[in-house]
Amino acid sequence: MKRFYHYLYAMLFALTALPCATSAQSQGWPANYGGVMLQGFSWDSYVDTQWSNLESQADELSRYFSLIWVPQSGNCNSSYNQMGYTPVYYFDQNSSFGTEAQLRSMIKTFKAKGTGIIADVVINHRNVLGVNGSWVDYPAETYNNVTYQMTSTDITGNDDGGKTKTWANANGYTLGHNDEGEDWSGCRDLDHKSSNVQTIIKAYENFLLNDLGYTGFRYDMVKGFWGSHIRDYNNACSVPFSVGENWSSNATIKAWIDSTEKTSAAFDFQFRYAVRDAINSSDWTKLGTSQYLVNNNYNSGSYKRYAVTFVENHDMQDRGTTSGYTPDPIKKDTLAANAFLLAMPGTPCVFLTHWKTYKENIKAMINARKAAGVQNTSTYSNLRSSAGHYAVLVKGTNGDLLADVGSDMSYTPSTATYVKVLSGYHYNYYLSKSTETPWVSKPSGTYEKAFDVTLQAVSADDNAKLVYTLDGTDPTASSTVVDNGTTLNISEDCTLKVGLLSNGTVKNIISRDYVIKAFEPHTATVYLKDPSWTTVYFYAWANDGKATTLLGGWPGTAITATKTINGDTWYYRSFDINSKDYSFNIIFNMGKNQMQTVDIGPITEDKYYEIGATTNGKYTVNDLTSTITGITTPTISRPATGDNGWYTISGVRLSNEPTLRGIYIHQGKKVTK
Repeated sequence: MKRFYHYLYAMLFALTALPCATSAQSQGWPANYGGVMLQGFSWDSYVDTQWSNLESQADELSRYFSLIWVPQSGNCNSSYNQMGYTPVYYFDQNSSFGTEAQLRSMIKTFKAKGTGIIADVVINHRNVLGVNGSWVDYPAETYNNVTYQMTSTDITGNDDGGKTKTWANANGYTLGHNDEGEDWSGCRDLDHKSSNVQTIIKAYENFLLNDLGYTGFRYDMVKGFWGSHIRDYNNACSVPFSVGENWSSNATIKAWIDSTEKTSAAFDFQFRYAVRDAINSSDWTKLGTSQYLVNNNYNSGSYKRYAVTFVENHDMQDRGTTSGYTPDPIKKDTLAANAFLLAMPGTPCVFLTHWKTYKENIKAMINARKAAGVQNTSTYSNLRSSAGHYAVLVKGTNGDLLADVGSDMSYTPSTATYVKVLSGYHYNYYLSKSTETPWVSKPSGTYEKAFDVTLQAVSADDNAKLVYTLDGTDPTASSTVVDNGTTLNISEDCTLKVGLLSNGTVKNIISRDYVIKAFEPHTATVYLKDPSWTTVYFYAWANDGKATTLLGGWPGTAITATKTINGDTWYYRSFDINSKDYSFNIIFNMGKNQMQTVDIGPITEDKYYEIGATTNGKYTVNDLTSTITGITTPTISRPATGDNGWYTISGVRLSNEPTLRGIYIHQGKKVTK
């Protein structure tokens, strides 16, 4: 939810769903855990976080993230959605992010690849149906032949500063016990002393964990009720990973963890604030604060296990002109912030917008963290602290990871002990030679053109060499042998596997998957399933740093062109994509002073959307691209690469190189003249 409305965010982490066992003790968070989590959404990420869209990225995401935290997935009953933070239904899992079937498919796909999906559990408060202005009309839901329904006595007696009690008294209703924590007026606060509330929440969490297949829970706004209830709920189903959002000082967060009897971890807000302050004030000594949970000296480091670290989330990101909201973003040095995050102990949680913007860098940082074997309980040493930079050495199970972040980065470790493996804007990463691993300078991914990768031997054996293959087979001592520091040119799709060769033995093989996909100028057509509006407007702008409008000023252009696809009518408009860095955003609307959708984008390929529920006075959209079938894209019979002739898009060979502007086929590729 908005920070203006309540304290949001924490991350729930879990890898396996255990059967319910009321006598079992939940572990809260595993010790010596080396996984990294992704926050799979940002504010208003109704397109990015569509279940089908996340599932389509499972191969890539599961390579780097052990857990992905997604928004509350239940039905919020249309108009006041709040990204899932005003829940109405618990067992109806059809939301603005997709259907229950799509949710189940997404969870199953990630689980098969070893990545758990973390449910956002919003139980501090619950919205009502609001029929005839009622403040207490909760829906009756039947699950496994048992009907669950909350009543007025399940609402805290002093909810909404006493306004709910005034309404209840006037309408003949009785409320429950007074609130145990902070009040929030956006919905009715639940009375967790109520046995009915406890029964329903335990059934709901069992449904999430053991039916839908979620791996664990992230609890929203835990400052609203006692931590002992989290203990009871977690123990009811032996949740292996739990994290609570307690937006407080570390002393308060520690006390809350203790109140759950360590059945839950918590977000390390002080870690986040240290990073923000260091960057925004250009004083990197602030990273050395003793105030965060992962600090070695904080309670002898015993709370590192229960610290989920982060540098930004949806409550803090810059949301433009969102009413009633004060943003608190990292204003610069986002790469350095993530470099510090991913080097330190605790369980790091990467923010979706950072991942999308700096994917190659963050992939490489995670590779280095895993190579060193950094875990949530690892210890670290401060090597250098100055206004210009901060250097930290973190001891992993395989070796040491040394991170130097800041505007100066003047710390240079001994080359007899360390190998620099990463370097970027305001950050350097080094691995100790005791790590005994090969290193490849480029992470797995899709690249636009051929590129060079450097192979390094991070080894105490100064004579160690490297062996590699490009066909996905494990290299042996008889494979191609190269010296430390050798550069390879990757010019086609391949799986590169590299191993250390020391004293005739190959060890610690690593793998990288590369795809070469050259950019080709093309059109991206945006389709909108007929929303039955009187007039349909498309308003679009380029992500070119100037927000150049593409269809005129607001509300854009009235679209009349339609196509029939699979029996449905679709409005559409095409846009030219002439650069690999070019993308655009779009808003569908009914015209001036009429309803509109949320911002959609960035877009670079054909997309199919339909209008969804409304939130904060705007429509959400559902991305149907992956579900559209039966669409035939014209294919072009392209000449072989060795053919030096020029062809039109339709395949007609020209007698000479064209002089007119346009898109042509030359040597097997599209060329813009």
